[in-house]
Amino acid sequence: MISDESDRFNPRDPKPADAGKPSKSAKRREARKLATQALYQWHMAQHSLNEIEAQFRVDNDFSDVDGAYFREILHGVPAKKGEIDKALVPCLDMALEELDPVELSVLRLSAWELLARQDVPYRVVINEGIELAKVFGSTDGHKFVNGVLDKLAPVLREAEVKAFKR
Repeated sequence: MISDESDRFNPRDPKPADAGKPSKSAKRREARKLATQALYQWHMAQHSLNEIEAQFRVDNDFSDVDGAYFREILHGVPAKKGEIDKALVPCLDMALEELDPVELSVLRLSAWELLARQDVPYRVVINEGIELAKVFGSTDGHKFVNGVLDKLAPVLREAEVKAFKR
């Protein structure tokens, strides 16, 4: 029961200055979505990263996107592609070349985050990878991505995973 009239919601009250603005995590989620598409394009068409980045910045509204994070992913994944692929191979039940290109892009992005972005908790990386696979992947692609990332996280983030499971 509300005892004070001042506690009641009034739709005519001014909204806080930051109302309606996306959070940092929402902006990063959008950056990951665009980066997944850009990495797919890079994988399939082999265009230069700068060309792909320029095209994405022209073709997409970046007002609700962490543009710096998008750039970091887009340039970071190819820079660590060898290390990423080497880490992924033992977690797969098929050859890397046989993977669906969309799921490969999601896995590479997620593996890059596990390797390069220690500030992003491994559980967030896995969850974001699953969500990307649900949006862009095949019908059950998110289950495959989940399985691979569940195997990969303890390898790349051993201490963090052990600390969480205690």
